[in-house]
Amino acid sequence: MKIKIIAVGTKMPAWVETAFKNYIQRLPHDCRVELIEIPASKRTRNQLANQWMEKEGELILKVINKSDWVVALEVKGKSWTTSQLASQITRWQSMGNNIALLVGGPDGLSQNCLSRANQSWSLSALTLPHPMVRVVLSEALYRAWSVTTNHPYHRE
Repeated sequence: MKIKIIAVGTKMPAWVETAFKNYIQRLPHDCRVELIEIPASKRTRNQLANQWMEKEGELILKVINKSDWVVALEVKGKSWTTSQLASQITRWQSMGNNIALLVGGPDGLSQNCLSRANQSWSLSALTLPHPMVRVVLSEALYRAWSVTTNHPYHRE
């Protein structure tokens, strides 16, 4: 299974890149993770947030394959416990599709991205800065994988 994390934003602080890589490198080779960074639209005073999101959404949709199972990270999505995420990972593996996790920019995901999504997942009811989402997401994936393999990282 391959997980594509498609995230708006480039040039993350070093601590974000370090933490993200730390967790992703711990995953086994049969659970590959690819980070695809989408440049954030240039914000101008003459445009509205939905115009920025639409431009970013077009770029996101271009890197999603037709066969990908798409999960939008969205504050209005369903919250999962670590055990529930582990069950999702097991389900995704059995489907045989690659997974595309969509992380929006400062204004979120476009309506077209949300419509394309097969599932919506909320990491938190809090609004998280999108660099922090990468760290939380990578740790959550690693922790859930550890549950699926009875690895001692997760203690319940």
